[in-house]
Amino acid sequence: MPARGKRAAAKPAPAPAAKSAARDYQDIRYEVKDQVAWVTINRPRVLNAFREQTLDEMIDAFKSTREDPSIVCAVVTGAGDKSFSAGGDFFAMKRLNFTNACMWNDRMLGLAMTIRGLPIPVIAMVNGWCMGGGHELALWCDLVIASDNAVLGQTGAKVGACPTVGATQYLPRLIGERLAREMIFCARRFNAKEAVDVGLINKCVPQKDLLKETLKWCETMKGHSALTLRMTKKSLNFESDNLYSSWQHGMELLAHVWGSEEAKEGMGAFLAGRPPDFQKFRLRAKRELDGYLRGLEKNLNEPPALRKKASN
Repeated sequence: MPARGKRAAAKPAPAPAAKSAARDYQDIRYEVKDQVAWVTINRPRVLNAFREQTLDEMIDAFKSTREDPSIVCAVVTGAGDKSFSAGGDFFAMKRLNFTNACMWNDRMLGLAMTIRGLPIPVIAMVNGWCMGGGHELALWCDLVIASDNAVLGQTGAKVGACPTVGATQYLPRLIGERLAREMIFCARRFNAKEAVDVGLINKCVPQKDLLKETLKWCETMKGHSALTLRMTKKSLNFESDNLYSSWQHGMELLAHVWGSEEAKEGMGAFLAGRPPDFQKFRLRAKRELDGYLRGLEKNLNEPPALRKKASN
């Protein structure tokens, strides 16, 4: 027995038994293993592009982490070795228009807010393509680690879509206003090493070491205070959380883009493997404006009777 007046050294709490908790989904794989929640987009045949069902399943999976306080962090990734996510599936987005835009936009916003609202860090483990909406998915996460074959970019301007679900909000804060505009306006891409240099991601590792290096982060956080992680994530998000009105604004802008002629041209061209012809819309707009200006010269902006008197 310990001497009177002295306390025995407290024994460390045992770690939860290593277990794997899984849920059944169609478009994703989900499991909790060794206190880490793994969310994997499982659509490798389309480079892990997501559709409405994919977004629903990811929201459900991430929300389920709240049911197990022993979970230290979550990792989101894509199945296979070619792509983290190529963004929205064009066969899903081509069906969108101003009337049904909310069916897509609300899901995207819902997933973003779910990830950012979790009390645990969320890691994006990026392998291969990380483009468009897939890149916005990575932007919503707290940490991003990528393999050396990763390519990150925003392709909206090339396909007639708008990256207003995180890219226009976060990119200027991460890489600066000038690079953000170049990335969006010119569809500039960054390889993983370049992405580290400009502050777009945290770390670039050899492809063979991606899982091992991600697990190191997870193991590190296991030894850290869950309360501190929760409170500091909330504090770190404070400024960008104030951008919520910009998200709502972006959703309305995007609603007007879905189903537009330019969106149809961009996505149709991509699927057909040809360059898009956006120039025809500029030239048509010029003809329309020229016709308007000629009408001003002819006083077509007043009643016909007055036009006749003016000509006399």
